[in-house]
Amino acid sequence: MRHRSVADLMTPTAVAVQPGTPFKEIARLLDEYGITAVPVVDEANRPIGVVSEADLLRRHTTKDGPSTAEAMMTSPVVVARPSWTAVEAARVMERHRVKRLPVVDSGGQLIGVLSRSDLLQLFLRRDRAIQEEILEDVVTRILRLSPAALHIDVAEGRVTLTGTLPNKSIAPVFVRLCEDVDGVVEVVDRLSYEDEDEDRAAGATAEA
Repeated sequence: MRHRSVADLMTPTAVAVQPGTPFKEIARLLDEYGITAVPVVDEANRPIGVVSEADLLRRHTTKDGPSTAEAMMTSPVVVARPSWTAVEAARVMERHRVKRLPVVDSGGQLIGVLSRSDLLQLFLRRDRAIQEEILEDVVTRILRLSPAALHIDVAEGRVTLTGTLPNKSIAPVFVRLCEDVDGVVEVVDRLSYEDEDEDRAAGATAEA
């Protein structure tokens, strides 16, 4: 399975400001581009901080100190790498309680921005695409099971598994792999197992 990476989801042409950019120019950029924060970069285009709407409101309320990006920004800045998975980026956002991550290359230079709304695109993935990935990658390529014995139903990202597995021990692995597919919201296990059928048949024979 190939998880979509930060590079796949980020906005590649990031809006950024210089340390000396004034309050009103930052406010104009946030409004013009419909964003809630903007990275501050140095002369080498390396992020050194972030100015958010909250920073602007705080400066406007206190009216204390200079009104430049450098004076208002939150620093040090938390950044993401383009090779990260969406899950890695989401965990960093949650850990640091931020809504946007500047994305930097191996040299530390800004190449894009990843927002929470970008991550939400994963859950707008078509049900058909999710179903095909589970059948082709999880069922056939990884678990080497027969697709004919299983039915994968996907509705609004909710995956329902029915059919028969060779044995019950495969089920937890199957469910976990399905949960890891991009766009899956929930997995419902309604599977049956050949070894259970055999046990029931043996029990019925013994009772007879």
